[in-house]
Amino acid sequence: MSTPLPPAAALRRIAFLLERAREASYRIAAYRSAAAVVDGLGEAELDRRIRTKTLTDLKGIGPKTATAIVQAHAGEVPEYLTALEEAHAAELPAADDVAAFRAALRGDLHAHSDWSDGGSPIREMAEAAMALGHEYLALTDHSPRLTVANGLSPERLERQLDVVAELNAELAPFRILTGIECDINVDGSLDQTDELLGRLDVVVASVHSDLRAPAAQMTERMLAAVANPHTDVLGHCTGRLVIGRKQRNGTQRPRPESEFDAEAVFSACVEHGTAVEINSRPERLDPPRRLLTLALELGCAFAIDTDAHAPGQLDWQYNGCERAIECGVPVDRVINTRSADDLLAWT
Repeated sequence: MSTPLPPAAALRRIAFLLERAREASYRIAAYRSAAAVVDGLGEAELDRRIRTKTLTDLKGIGPKTATAIVQAHAGEVPEYLTALEEAHAAELPAADDVAAFRAALRGDLHAHSDWSDGGSPIREMAEAAMALGHEYLALTDHSPRLTVANGLSPERLERQLDVVAELNAELAPFRILTGIECDINVDGSLDQTDELLGRLDVVVASVHSDLRAPAAQMTERMLAAVANPHTDVLGHCTGRLVIGRKQRNGTQRPRPESEFDAEAVFSACVEHGTAVEINSRPERLDPPRRLLTLALELGCAFAIDTDAHAPGQLDWQYNGCERAIECGVPVDRVINTRSADDLLAWT
């Protein structure tokens, strides 16, 4: 039986097990959506909702998900989770194994603050990472092309570097790694100046536009980005959304994977020393298992990241660890199991 998990983590564990059991997508989405709602509640508000029995008044939480939340909040393993784990014990990673894998991670290489489309100041994100036991957190706000996400112009990024330096002096030995989630332009170039990219600790390169481009075009675009000497991590490679999500500018519906020659792209990652991100966001879970397995077989290194936009989302690494274990990814192939100094030597 699993050890107890926080409510949101328990809900995501249930969703993971339902997905592996090939249950109906609406049931999987129900538990993922409920986990997202819990993520948005403070501890006091969650306590109040449970005490007053008003959890189900919240959109996205029904009687079954509420029962699981109440049981997990009481320090118990939800009965439904126990039943699922017993039914699929032989084919799924145990929660204790996932916890051990997560404990090996020393940091997170993909997170956003309120400087772009995150909801919290840099300090709050850093302090949340410290509370989780991380040694470092890469601050990877968006690049300027992504105006909808308030991407950072060169001038704003330079100011952010000064802010990070001041915070690092206060928070040592914890370290905020300077970084960016850099848009991969249609021609495969990166959406920031070479001078600034060269000053950053971590560059995550991601496709955010023209996601339905023909496979050949998308492949060339990604190959160019992976070969760029500034690129350290290839972010959420397929761009898929397995469930819808709310954003500042509206709601995004689920979307399919982008099409590209995965073998060519992952082989280029090996050649150029670019890690493939295992994105832990519940609506992404990118790459899909078949592509994660392919990347492993081809010899890729990996970064298990949360792509967090709020402090409570930094514990989403459990999602990525589950997928890594399931696909046989060894701990030593994950670059954020390294110390900050060793990681920076690698980047």
